[in-house]
Amino acid sequence: MWRVLGLRAALLTQGTGRWGTMRNYSSASTKEAGRAELLEVLEARVKQLQADNISEVTVDRVAVAPLRKSSFQYPARKAAVPSSAEKEPALKARDVAISPSGAPSQPSRWVEKLKKEKWIKHKRQLRLEQKFSMAASSPGAERASAQVREPGKATESRGKAKVVLAKGSGKFKTFHESPCAPVAPVPGSPASTCTPRDIECSRLDESLKVKELEGPVEQQGLRPLLEDKEGNKYGSIQLLIMSYLESCLFIQQPEKAQQCLMFYHRSQDRRKLLGIKMYDLLMHGWAKKGSLNQIGRLFFMLEEARLKPNLSCYAAVLECMGRAHAPVTVIQRCVQQLEEDGFHLDELFKGVIYEEDEREMVLKAVRMIKPRFQTPCLPPAEICPFPLLRDFYSKEKPVSYPKLDFSVHELRERFRQQLEVEASNTVTINSVESDKPLTEQAIKARRLLTALRSEWRKCLLQTLRESKIYMSNRQCKQMSLYPYLCLLEDKEYVDIMLQSLSNLPPQGESLLVFAKELGTKIYNKYAVRKKSSSRLLEKIYEDYAQLLAKDTQLDSYLPREYWEKLEASSGSSLLSKDCTWPHVLMVQLGTHLVELLVQVIKVKSNILNPSVEAKLIPVLYHVYSFRSSRQIGFIKPHPILTQILSSAAETTLTFDSFVMPMLCPPVPWTSPHFGAYILAPTKLMRCVEGAVQHQLLLEECPRSSLHPVLDALNQLGNCPWKINQPVLDLIISIFNAKGSEKLGVPPPLSEAPRLSLVSPGGPSAPWSKSSLKRELTQCRKKMAEMYSLRMDALYKLSIASHMRDKVFWFPHNMDFRGRTYPCPPYFNHLGSDVTRAILLFAEGKPLGPRGLDWLKIHLINLTGLKKKNSLQERLAYADEILEDILDSADNPLTGRKWWMEVDEPWQALACCMEIAKALRSPDPAAYISHFPVHQDGSCNGLQHYAALGRDIIGATSVNLMPCNTPQDVYNGVAQQVEEFRKQDAQKEIKIAQVLEGFISRKVVKQTVMTVVYGVTRYGGRLQIEKRLKEIDGFPQEYVWEASHYLVQQVFNSLKEMFSGTREIQSWLTQSARLIAKSGNTVEWVTPLGLPIVQPYHRAKSTVLNSTMQSLNLNVRFDANQKPDTMKQKNAFPPNFIHSLDSTHMMLTALHCFRRGVTFVSVHDCYWTHALTVDVMNQVCREQFVELHSQPILQDLSKFMLQKYCTNSLAEWREKSSHEHKKLKELLSQVPETGDFDLQKVKESTYFFS
Repeated sequence: MWRVLGLRAALLTQGTGRWGTMRNYSSASTKEAGRAELLEVLEARVKQLQADNISEVTVDRVAVAPLRKSSFQYPARKAAVPSSAEKEPALKARDVAISPSGAPSQPSRWVEKLKKEKWIKHKRQLRLEQKFSMAASSPGAERASAQVREPGKATESRGKAKVVLAKGSGKFKTFHESPCAPVAPVPGSPASTCTPRDIECSRLDESLKVKELEGPVEQQGLRPLLEDKEGNKYGSIQLLIMSYLESCLFIQQPEKAQQCLMFYHRSQDRRKLLGIKMYDLLMHGWAKKGSLNQIGRLFFMLEEARLKPNLSCYAAVLECMGRAHAPVTVIQRCVQQLEEDGFHLDELFKGVIYEEDEREMVLKAVRMIKPRFQTPCLPPAEICPFPLLRDFYSKEKPVSYPKLDFSVHELRERFRQQLEVEASNTVTINSVESDKPLTEQAIKARRLLTALRSEWRKCLLQTLRESKIYMSNRQCKQMSLYPYLCLLEDKEYVDIMLQSLSNLPPQGESLLVFAKELGTKIYNKYAVRKKSSSRLLEKIYEDYAQLLAKDTQLDSYLPREYWEKLEASSGSSLLSKDCTWPHVLMVQLGTHLVELLVQVIKVKSNILNPSVEAKLIPVLYHVYSFRSSRQIGFIKPHPILTQILSSAAETTLTFDSFVMPMLCPPVPWTSPHFGAYILAPTKLMRCVEGAVQHQLLLEECPRSSLHPVLDALNQLGNCPWKINQPVLDLIISIFNAKGSEKLGVPPPLSEAPRLSLVSPGGPSAPWSKSSLKRELTQCRKKMAEMYSLRMDALYKLSIASHMRDKVFWFPHNMDFRGRTYPCPPYFNHLGSDVTRAILLFAEGKPLGPRGLDWLKIHLINLTGLKKKNSLQERLAYADEILEDILDSADNPLTGRKWWMEVDEPWQALACCMEIAKALRSPDPAAYISHFPVHQDGSCNGLQHYAALGRDIIGATSVNLMPCNTPQDVYNGVAQQVEEFRKQDAQKEIKIAQVLEGFISRKVVKQTVMTVVYGVTRYGGRLQIEKRLKEIDGFPQEYVWEASHYLVQQVFNSLKEMFSGTREIQSWLTQSARLIAKSGNTVEWVTPLGLPIVQPYHRAKSTVLNSTMQSLNLNVRFDANQKPDTMKQKNAFPPNFIHSLDSTHMMLTALHCFRRGVTFVSVHDCYWTHALTVDVMNQVCREQFVELHSQPILQDLSKFMLQKYCTNSLAEWREKSSHEHKKLKELLSQVPETGDFDLQKVKESTYFFS
């Protein structure tokens, strides 16, 4: 202890009078203890008074809204009322601060005596609450509050919380009444402003208070909070605090961050919410200002919190000393303490992330005491420890990797273009509808819209600034939205709001979705702004271009390896310390902006019709709509705005920069925090809202274990693309000519079905109310679907048209199972037939001797006509219909239109055009082709199951065994079901007789395909029911009974054909069930070393109250809740198989890259040039065999036994010894395997074809 105090004292004695500051702080601790004691008394008394007002009915769950506006909280498990901290007078109801969060103090004996007192009167309770709130705030805050309060006015509650018993439910419900103050319009203006006090900043962390309930944690459905190696917790409140501190430091207001940290640190209960990262973050903020005194206070606070400083804390101290030119003796004492805490100076330059000049300042301080100190040399590159890729990463033999067909200068210029795009944060492009003639009406509407937007912009700017001034004057030490409204320029917030207003669909958008979209846009722009300040990335990329360019000799590094080398030699790190904003924060911030839009933006009612009475009306309305039995709040545009936008027919679309493909090769992934876009924030592992466990797993994973996954993503992202312009122009022409549902081009809303004027009962029969309502609902649903599909197609085609003359790239990331996806959401090769047809490889390769044949076979595959035929028969069929192929290429819209009748018409048309060009070239073998040829897995999920179980029958059914013709597993199941049907028909079972002649491959295909991915009998029945309804002539009265019968027979057939598969599936399912029952989520590690955890937990509701409505945020992925046993159980088999198919794809990608083969994938569909199809097929089969030669199930068993049985919680083993024993036995009994020889896969033509 004395050593730590010695260092803290040394830090605080720098400068005149600083020890006095420390003495005051130390003596204040006694006062704080007294205040904490007083708070305990008041808090206990208020709770007791509140409890006396509640019926003693124990209920399962209740969500109680606090007595204030714009706040939210988690529902408790028993009936409860807001604590005194949640009830505040009217002044506090207008406050923009965030109330304290934390568990209540443990009452002592004299507090227990207070609880025995009886209720006296309601006014006394209010008086105690007021005392409590005054004690919880500082004297400075109280003085500021007194100045704002108008004299002579009594405080009143602006909202009323009512707890009532829901009818017939036995549970309490809460209603929150929070009327919005009226907004006075500005005379003579189309918009109006509202007073700052009416635009409230929502309180954030009050909702995150999880009250301590009686009974053990497992009864509440809660689990211990996620922690990292340093003990930092990752609950919603922790993420909120981290985001707030980071934002305060970004806007150069460390004092606000210090006040917030002190607020939580002062209370013993609230202090438990803090972690070392929060103190460390603030230390680095003060270090930039050279404030040793403040860092000294933070070290004392660490000691009080019983937290040990980490390396980053010492780096902050030394950085500050380097900036402040601290005396040598002080630096020596710091370094001595660092070493006594078990660290070494060299570690400061290995395991700490530095930004900007932080590393130089630390080095400067160290060299003041050790002038000859040299930073440690770079450690040798870590070798991937997994046997599957040990040879791939071996440096024993010289390696040469392929290059891109661009010079260094071209790549650097492309990088600068992409940097400019991302720095602007948005991209505005021309719509493909822009070719329509411009009418006089459209010109007038555009002028009007421009004028309105100009007025709205002024009013929004004024109101936003006034509300920020009001917030900044509120001297509150708790968290508020104020820092988040200062991260960008005011006009940037207004631009975001107006852009979102223009994109709002005519039917409106739910408030939750709209708010989340606004909050996300602000976060993305803020992240870009943070990254833009560094010039290091630009310097490293210019050197990195030498690895990819064709005019350099450097080719012995993987992209990740070379980038890491360049970054290490620069002496700085591009990794950031950024904290991801929690979901609830982005919704809260977005809700505040939505409130601004709704209250401020107005338009004259007679703007389109002068005969109407002139008055100002809101442009946006808050309305309610029902979805099933739920009432959803919507933000809906006024018909006037919708009509103006429709008449204006604007010809531009504005997108976020990360929506567009990249103009240069992506930044290589080097860690879970860095890669893909230059500035735009991107997650390595995309996950659902509220899930942070994936990121923690990746961070704790050894860096070398992630190398294969990172390198595979880099390889996929480095493939350049270009647009197939002839096909794109054809699609756009049909898109603008009312579309075609048959060809997958959505028609416009003008083609939507109208409400029939004839009653279903006949022309003379009147409409019944129910029939009319049903018809209206169907029309509205169809309109919404058509609008969504039309806009999606418009976005894709417009982006493609914008990129028509450019080469571009798709950066990739992955989901939690390891399946890879392009980052741009609208336009990519994972899209529909339309999108795939307009994409070509930017790099061309000659067809070679077999390339033309592969193009023809690929065309027949796209038609779906010869699935049961051999490759030779498909090739012969292509030659037979060559005349139709050439006619389709030459006259796609006026000829025989053969291409329109196939399964994938647009891809087939593109292939017809490519074949025609090749045939008409002087030498087809020398023809340079950019066309991607696909090779599809044959029911890939069942292929992995059959390989895991070495099941000969199953392997034969899914083409793991060599055969002369492809085996069709769907047809095989249909034949087996037909055999069962015949047997039952002979037994005179009615439904079996009805089904005669109706069982086909199409009826059972979807169910067979999805069984491997966990479809239930109920889901399978719905699939079959849908297929039966499509069959002409099938008696519809038997649909339900027939689908029920067939799904049973399909499952029975699969059980016979894939006995090993069902056994493995059952083992996985039962293992997951017992693991989830033990309170754990299912985790495993793929053969490539990627850690995976299933993020399925029990639902948690957070009620967020705004001036408009209460938002109910349902989160099912919060790791602090107990696992959802049903979801964990049902999802484990399909997720495990998905992780294997992604592993196989990544292995294929890496080895294709080593052999110079262009490779991209759509999950189990692999793409390459026609020239290299044979090479890719060979690699694909070799890597499948290598993968399944590993003891996959045995390794899984060992991992789970270690994690869930050896390292499981002792208390669970004691309480559920039977379940623990059962789990251990089950995990030890790995399913037995058959006799299938995996090497046969290498000879199978139709494994992928």
